[in-house]
Amino acid sequence: MTTALVPGSFDPPTLGHIDVVKRCASIFDKVVVAVVRNPSKNPWFTSDERQEMLEEHCTWRNVEVDCFDGLLVDFAKAVNANVIVKGLRAMTDFDYELQLAQMNRHLSGIVTMFVATKPELGYLSSSLVKEVARFGGDVTALVPDSVAVALKERAGS
Repeated sequence: MTTALVPGSFDPPTLGHIDVVKRCASIFDKVVVAVVRNPSKNPWFTSDERQEMLEEHCTWRNVEVDCFDGLLVDFAKAVNANVIVKGLRAMTDFDYELQLAQMNRHLSGIVTMFVATKPELGYLSSSLVKEVARFGGDVTALVPDSVAVALKERAGS
């Protein structure tokens, strides 16, 4: 059985994130979406809130969502993941993600695979979505509906 680990901060989950998870669900036997608890990033949503958002929208039978602290490779070992999957939007993502992939391979031997986002979702990032929401912009085409509502509430608009 092949288990794929799809890690990220998902603050908030975007349609790009959901698309990557959906495609992984069609390829791998099991997919674990791993929400990193990283308080140094000043998240808008708690890890539990992000987990709930992902669970609401990643409902494929072979997908589960969990949170983790510490090294990704340690969490990968704990969930018996065979591969890490990262979505890539642009070459700038690749430069950074390649370094992480090589370090994870060095630390544990785990392989990282990259999935290119759909072109129509390639500009999406959680940071940009939060910026649009912060200034009262419409994010309904960027995130699932319930996430758009949560963003609006969090932004106070």
